[in-house]
Amino acid sequence: MVKKAENIIVGISIGDLNGIGSEVILKTFEDTRMLELCTPVIFANAKIVSFLRKELNIDIAIHGIDKIEQLVVGKINVLNVWREGVNLELGKNDDVVGSYAIKSFVAATKALKEGLVDVLVTAPINKYNIQSEDFKFPGHTDYLDKELEGNALMLMVHDDLRVGLLTDHVPVNEVAKHLNEKLITSKIKTIIQTLIQDFEIEKPKVAVLGLNPHSGDNGVIGQEEEKIIKPALKKLFDAGNMVFGPFPADGFFGSAQYEKYDAVIATYHDQGLIPFKTLSFGNGVNYTAGLNKIRTSPDHGTAYEIAGKKVANHESFKEAVYLAIDIYNKRNDYQELIKNPLKTKEKQL
Repeated sequence: MVKKAENIIVGISIGDLNGIGSEVILKTFEDTRMLELCTPVIFANAKIVSFLRKELNIDIAIHGIDKIEQLVVGKINVLNVWREGVNLELGKNDDVVGSYAIKSFVAATKALKEGLVDVLVTAPINKYNIQSEDFKFPGHTDYLDKELEGNALMLMVHDDLRVGLLTDHVPVNEVAKHLNEKLITSKIKTIIQTLIQDFEIEKPKVAVLGLNPHSGDNGVIGQEEEKIIKPALKKLFDAGNMVFGPFPADGFFGSAQYEKYDAVIATYHDQGLIPFKTLSFGNGVNYTAGLNKIRTSPDHGTAYEIAGKKVANHESFKEAVYLAIDIYNKRNDYQELIKNPLKTKEKQL
C-alpha cells in the first residue's frame, strides 16, 4: 500500500443502506478536491455502492478492493466486506439491512484498531434494527468504548461550539441515578484533555449545566446540584481546572453564554443536543472523544423519509470528514510536542 504522508486514510462505515448514508458519502466525494485531503475506504460491497451511485445519479468512479492493502491513493475505494447481494428498499426499516450496517461498522472498527485506516467516519444507523445476539449496543459510541482504549464521551462540534454529555443514551427518568462525583470528574477530565490535545486549547474553560430547572434553585427544585454537581466541580476547580457551573440550562444558549467557554457539558442527551442542533443543524459533527482512535459522524440519522429522493444534505458528513482529518493532525502535533519538551517551550515562547 502506497500512502502519501499528507494523505490520511479515512475508513467509512456505510450505515443503513436504506437510509441516506450512501448518498451523503458519495456526494461528499463527488467533489474531487476531497481526494487531495484524504483517501476514503468505504466498508461495504462495491456492486451495491455502484448500484446506489447509479440510482442517485452521482457521477463518480469507485475502486473495488478485497484487501485494505489494495487501496489506491486518490480514488474512492470500496472494500468488499461481503460478497452476496442485499435486497434494498430505500426508505424502509429492515432488520436484514441493519445487520449489514453492523458488518460494515465492525469491519471498519477492526481496521481502525489495527492501524489500517487513520480515522473512522460512520454513516447513520438505525439503533433498532442493528440489535442481534452478536451486537447488543445502543449505538456506535458504546461499541467503540468497548473495543478501543480510553473512556468514550459524546462531543458535538460545530466551529467553536462544543457540547459534551455526562450521560448520553440514558432514559430521562434514570439520568439522576447515573450522576455521581466519579462520573462527573471522569467526563470533565476527558473533555479537558480532548480540548488540549485535539483542539489545541492550552487552558480550556468548561461550563457545566445543571440537571434541574433553574439549576435546582439552591435545593428548592431538586438536590442533585447541591449534593453532587457543585461539590464535584469545586474539587476540580480547586485542582486548577477552569470548570464553572452548574448553570441553569434554559437560558444558557439563548443568552449566548456558551460563547464564553471552550466546551459546554450537559447532564443528559436532549439538554445538550436540542440547543446544539438548533444552532448548527446540517453542519454539526458528533465526535467520540476520549478514545485512542478518532471517530466522527454526521449529526443526523438515517432520514428514511427522504432516502432515494436525491435531496439529502451532505454538509454534516463532509464536516465530519474534515474534523476527523483536523483532529488527526492536531493529535499528532500534540504527541510530538509532549515527546520533546524543548519544542513545547519554544511554542510557548
